[in-house]
Amino acid sequence: MTVTEQAPAAQGFFAMLRQTPVSLRIGAVILLVHLFVAVTGPFWAPYGYSQMGAGLPLAPASLVHPFGIDQLGRDVFSRVVHGGHVVLLLSLSGTALGLVIGSIIGLLSGYAGGIIDNVVQRLLEALISIPFLVLALLAMVAAGPELSGNPVLVVLVVALVYAPRIARMARTAAIEIATRDFVTIARLRGESAWSVMRRELFPNATGILLVEFALRAGYAPVLIGSLGFLGFGLRPPTPEWGLMISENRSLLLIAPATVIGPGLALASLVVGLNLFTEGLARILGRTVKLGVQQ
Repeated sequence: MTVTEQAPAAQGFFAMLRQTPVSLRIGAVILLVHLFVAVTGPFWAPYGYSQMGAGLPLAPASLVHPFGIDQLGRDVFSRVVHGGHVVLLLSLSGTALGLVIGSIIGLLSGYAGGIIDNVVQRLLEALISIPFLVLALLAMVAAGPELSGNPVLVVLVVALVYAPRIARMARTAAIEIATRDFVTIARLRGESAWSVMRRELFPNATGILLVEFALRAGYAPVLIGSLGFLGFGLRPPTPEWGLMISENRSLLLIAPATVIGPGLALASLVVGLNLFTEGLARILGRTVKLGVQQ
């Protein structure tokens, strides 16, 4: 390809980039930084996440230890870096599982209609009426102490909290899509409800579900961090950011960097996810109000 042929392609790319919402670009940059740290962090972190003797306990922030040293002599910066993949993996896994469950329930319920839809919606409304954190805590308690601190349980709890809300959005999309001609033709061909959902409803609801996934993923780190802060999440010495804030909260006046470090990491991840979601929603034609959980 000649230089003259490459120029229009480059111009087209930059023109498309300029049309992309600023919030999407900023959010994408923040998320890429977090993803880079999550993937590569364990290889370049100065210390292990549970390594003691990294410095004098309760030492303040410095160039060697940007987030200070906790009461056990562990480097907080290294623990924050190691915790990146933990928070991302739990958040994305739980939200993805909730998306799968909620999409199946919502699409089938909206397509079936009638008494099935009414029963499913009443059950979903009962779950949605319970606040996020309260529902998560009830699920944690119901699982029993033997499963407490299990990462799989945290993923399942995140999925349980988000699935009913995703299901309602999927149902709304299914009701609208079910009136289109291609769905009527599929019915006349004698396709099963599952086949119609898989081949017709889901592909056409992908945009709405994608925004819903991004929106819920933006709040998942806060939910997981809240569970860790309250002692219902992962167990020490796992470097989960909410748990780290809880462990070091008594040091806020003595060594504030030990709390500020994981707090900034958690806040920047949530801001990045929310900005990315807002930009994605604009592209796909849906408005998302930041800071409000629906």
